Amino acid sequence: MKNLISLIGICFLFVNALAQETSAPAVSSSSSQIYIKMGDAHTKKSLIALPPFQFGGNPSATPNFQALGGDLYRVIQNDLMMSSYFQFISQTAFLEDVSKKSIRPFPDDPNGFKFESWKQIGTEFLVRGNFSISGSDISLEIITYHVPRATVILAKKYKGTSGNLRRIGHTFCNDLLEALTGKKGFFLSKVAAASDRSGNNYREIYVMDWDGNEIQKITNHKSVALSPAWSHDGTKISYTAFVQRTRTKTRNADLFIYEYLSGKRWLVSYRQGLNSGSAFAPNDQALLLTLSQNGNPDIYKIDTDGAMISRLTSGPRNAMNIEPVYSPDGKKIAFSSDRSGQPMIYTMDADGGNIKRLTFAGHYNATPAFSPDGKKITFAGWEADHFDVFVMNTDGTEIVRITSAKKPNGRPAMNEDPVFSPDGRLLMYTSNRSGSNQIYISNLDGSEEHRITNDSSNYFKPKWSVNIE
Repeated sequence: MKNLISLIGICFLFVNALAQETSAPAVSSSSSQIYIKMGDAHTKKSLIALPPFQFGGNPSATPNFQALGGDLYRVIQNDLMMSSYFQFISQTAFLEDVSKKSIRPFPDDPNGFKFESWKQIGTEFLVRGNFSISGSDISLEIITYHVPRATVILAKKYKGTSGNLRRIGHTFCNDLLEALTGKKGFFLSKVAAASDRSGNNYREIYVMDWDGNEIQKITNHKSVALSPAWSHDGTKISYTAFVQRTRTKTRNADLFIYEYLSGKRWLVSYRQGLNSGSAFAPNDQALLLTLSQNGNPDIYKIDTDGAMISRLTSGPRNAMNIEPVYSPDGKKIAFSSDRSGQPMIYTMDADGGNIKRLTFAGHYNATPAFSPDGKKITFAGWEADHFDVFVMNTDGTEIVRITSAKKPNGRPAMNEDPVFSPDGRLLMYTSNRSGSNQIYISNLDGSEEHRITNDSSNYFKPKWSVNIE
């Protein structure tokens, strides 16, 4: 929000879906059962064994099979680790030489593994995979077993090009979580963020996989682009960029929409002053944004072609009303405002009525975001000399601090711009604890924190999409 205030002062690959086919289960299947209840991961993690995948081709004809197989394995291992549902059994604890055993059990396969060998080391879930390569195509046959009952949970084949290897791994992990919990994972989701990766003091909008890989630049304004926001169907990204006006040669903070699959882009709102902080309505047919065309920044609703629908806030007393975001059901809007003297988090009805202040503590509360179930709001709160991430109920009760990281010199780090994962089980935010503003992910209680970006660039206001199939 501080970045936004300074701006106000200035201006006042996608690929086709993989073909999948179900392979014949080696033993009886129990795929309709729910094995892990959503939310149980914080109290008990399931023991999972993930042996290296076997190569089913001719090694001499495919010299890079080890590298490809290793990459595929690491994608799947990282996805399952980040789900926070599993604890991996060390390969040193395995009682069988998995390189000499089939991915199917004995006696279905005379050379198959024995369930008893995995039961003895406490394995709950066993994942066995076999991959092959033909030219640029890669095929993965992978079977997940519930060891205590010696049953198949999921057995599928995934096919694609080696260039889509990461997508194969993410797709399997989504399917596995759905088989185990009844809900798909978020592993085909994307993250959009502003970054100075281009240098020259520019900020452009970038899109990456949820785990920070496959970063691609989607804007080239050679200026400052900021505040990306995904549509709810994952097909569009709105963002603001300071673009130069042809006539006056001055720059204005204008709002654009970028169509992710086609690369099409259009100018949505170019009213004089600020056109920023946009958020899509749940039906993706309208946008909230902050405009300063009438002086002080206020929240408005427009359609996706820029036509005005309504003004939702008006001060009071020249107050700033910024950073609006819809609740999942579209009935509420959370936003930040300094109408009380200091920026705090508020909610209002979708028509602008029934404004309620939610936060009263701290000096500066900003960037609210709803959880996917609409029960929680996360935000960044300023205390003394730094921001930290907090989560509260949507009525403002039970505020919980999530971050408390420090820099190497012992001073508190800035932890900002939090958003929930598509399934609501994780938080993503930025932190400058390493020296530059990087993206991190943690559980909702701040545990199991992981750094997602690993470079010397700076990232701002990351937004998390739904799965992009």
